[in-house]
Amino acid sequence: MFSEEHKIVQKSTPWGQHLILDLGECNTNVCSQDAIAAFVKELVERIDMKAYGDPIIVHFAEHSPEAAGYSLVQLIETSAITGHFSENNRDAYLDIFSCKSFENDIVVQVVEKHFTPQKIHLASLERGIALPVTLPFKKMA
Repeated sequence: MFSEEHKIVQKSTPWGQHLILDLGECNTNVCSQDAIAAFVKELVERIDMKAYGDPIIVHFAEHSPEAAGYSLVQLIETSAITGHFSENNRDAYLDIFSCKSFENDIVVQVVEKHFTPQKIHLASLERGIALPVTLPFKKMA
């Protein structure tokens, strides 16, 4: 089936860390491209990552007030930070995936500083197909 040079080897340690944050009732910074840019710049620095280029921050769904808001993609050398910031209800949805580990508490601190969410749901996953499957979300605030 596979030649020796293409043999599949299962990695039993985590491939990477994935943090998922749902933020509710944030301040108006979720409606500002400049504020989102400042947030991701500080986040990259605080979790000791290296940005690969500038962040992409684009306003989407202008045809639908319920969904309208900014979407963010910041490539980092070890993967990516992505998010969507809803203007209608001031909620935000962030994903951070990295093959290099980082401190979830630092991410939450930076999020709280920039967006002051009244509610936070957090899921922290170790990624890897050979790892056991676990439930993701827990309520933070």
